[in-house]
Amino acid sequence: MMAPSAVYGGPIHHDGAALEATSDAIDDVNVLKARAAEKKRRLELRQGSSADFDADSQFDATKDKSAFRQYEAACDRVKNFYIEQHAKQTVAYNLTARQRFHAASRVRPELSVWDAIEKLNTLVDESDPDTELSQIQHLLQSAEAIRRDGKPRWMQLVGLVHDLGKLMLFFDGAQGQWDVVGDSFPVGCRFDGRCIFPDTFAANPDSVHPVFGTELGIYAPGCGIRNLIMSWGHDEYLYLVLRDQSTIPPEGLAMIRYHSFYPWHHDGAYREFMADGDEKLLNAVRAFNPYDLYSKSNEVLIVEELKPYYLELIDEFFPQRKIKW
Repeated sequence: MMAPSAVYGGPIHHDGAALEATSDAIDDVNVLKARAAEKKRRLELRQGSSADFDADSQFDATKDKSAFRQYEAACDRVKNFYIEQHAKQTVAYNLTARQRFHAASRVRPELSVWDAIEKLNTLVDESDPDTELSQIQHLLQSAEAIRRDGKPRWMQLVGLVHDLGKLMLFFDGAQGQWDVVGDSFPVGCRFDGRCIFPDTFAANPDSVHPVFGTELGIYAPGCGIRNLIMSWGHDEYLYLVLRDQSTIPPEGLAMIRYHSFYPWHHDGAYREFMADGDEKLLNAVRAFNPYDLYSKSNEVLIVEELKPYYLELIDEFFPQRKIKW
């Protein structure tokens, strides 16, 4: 692979409310795209639950999806975001981001999962028309919807932590909104036309690269989705943090890593790279998607009442208690 052609600096100031406004607008666009594909696999759960993790969601059966912000209202903000993201998410930048993450010199703050949730909770979007609630409310709403549907404890935990990768805004050198939120996609191969706003990839130098701009790029057919270099953002960052520091099963890690990979789990792109085992990961991501998109509500959950349950849940899957972020 080519060496990074640019060196990116350290942490810069970020407007958390502006980022969350963009993140919520992106979610609203995806609400209009997302209905999970027919479930192909059923799994008898361990940990005492009789419900399959990939059984159809029930919490949203009567939810009025049209109540969310319409695509046209979010379009300008979202398109401007993707113009920047699609121009800057290059192979060079992604290699740089990973080198920065894995660098021996990088100071990795140590926080418990609950402390991390409370830190993320300082990112409050005051401009979001769908909800005026905080980050902890969104995480708890996702987790509680999964819990009410009788899904396994590990999936409840995924609902609770799935957005914690946004902590990179505080201490991982994020460059802007474009490398934190938004739909994700592989770099190092041709940008698929099923990505959102595909024409905006024209400004990305990799689109005309003699290798990266080809259909397969640096990959081989059937190489496995897990071996693709995914665009850098809060999903990929959190996956790298948790894969070796938790006992979350592979399906749960896939939910975290790929929940923004809409071209794959919603639109059927990049299937040429799938290998044995990838169908069950795809199924898992599709099962999680409704709990991320449709759990938003202005109902205020009482954090202190729910906290003991989730502290116990956290301890079950994070035995070392402190996480290196």
